[in-house]
Amino acid sequence: MLGMLFPLHLFSQSYLKIHQDAIVADTHNDVLSTVTMKGMSIETDLTGRSHSDIARFKKGGIDVQVFSIFCNEHFGKDTAFKYANAEMDSLYAIVHRNPNAMAIVSNPAALAAAVKQKKLACMMGVEGGHMIEDRMDYLDSLFKKGARYMTLTWNNSVSWASSAADESKNNLPFGTKGLTGFGKEIVQHMNALGMMVDLSHVGEQTFWDAINTTTKPVIVSHSCAWSLCPVPRNLKDEQIKAVGRNGGVIDVNFYSGFLDSNYMKRKELFLAAHKAERDSLQQLKWASYEVEEWISKKYKPEADDLRPPLSLLIDHIDYMVQLVGADHVGLGSDFDGIESAPRELNDVSDMPLVTKALLERGYSKKDIEKILGGNFIRVFTANSR
Repeated sequence: MLGMLFPLHLFSQSYLKIHQDAIVADTHNDVLSTVTMKGMSIETDLTGRSHSDIARFKKGGIDVQVFSIFCNEHFGKDTAFKYANAEMDSLYAIVHRNPNAMAIVSNPAALAAAVKQKKLACMMGVEGGHMIEDRMDYLDSLFKKGARYMTLTWNNSVSWASSAADESKNNLPFGTKGLTGFGKEIVQHMNALGMMVDLSHVGEQTFWDAINTTTKPVIVSHSCAWSLCPVPRNLKDEQIKAVGRNGGVIDVNFYSGFLDSNYMKRKELFLAAHKAERDSLQQLKWASYEVEEWISKKYKPEADDLRPPLSLLIDHIDYMVQLVGADHVGLGSDFDGIESAPRELNDVSDMPLVTKALLERGYSKKDIEKILGGNFIRVFTANSR
């Protein structure tokens, strides 16, 4: 529609300039756990092998990247905290080798300085409270090392908080739904430290307990709208409104299965067609997400046919903006942690297409800048005071 109002080449320059001028922040990327820790180097061209590498972050106009510090539920006492530290060390090593292209940032002033110097501002978010192993001093240690948010749970519940995956199945391994007293102490301590409370992955009761405990704006680092795609990982309308009232930001996930309510059915048919390989990999104790990623890469043309259009991602942004306004929505791609994203978004270098799509929907430059990164920076700043 907008392209008909002025020449297409001017429209192209317009969206690219808006994207270039904005501070683009992606609040969730899993490249450390799925690529770096498996021996690949993001300092090389990994096109076709991963969603991310240093050159493609630059090409995509990404100014601020929060790298997920992640390990799954098989890590626990004596292993999860150690693995988190190893991942953080790997990012420090990469940045140390590329000082002209990247900088670790742990406060808003450092973020602004890195952006001004045209370096990728690298932040870290701990994806799963199991990595503190029920110890407050481990939380302090991860914060001191540079972690600036913690997702209270991943899919696995912890002794002090229940996850969305467990709550939705009424499977409570620790017998408690929501935050325990210790869980509320952790939220309060994160507030005191200046560490953002991340409510992606958490169960509904945990969400409400946390939102009623925190004194600082929260983030929801990589989730979508339940009303458009009813899966446990997405937020219901009242949750979205609560984040708005709290002054927080919901960063929309690019995963096809959280955007398109029919994607999971299509994916199951696709995986069933490759049952022998799926079963073999599962017998090797691969996690389900690793199996799906491997099969999707091997049978890429088939997997690509399953992907929804970019318009569905914008629908989720639209839905949240209509509920709570453009001040409370951002981007949390989940790249390198997902096997499928919208057709137009093949990797991090395609991020300008999100700006183009927002402009085509009629969003103002000011609101686009908020969604691309301004809202996240505001929440980060509010937590850092």
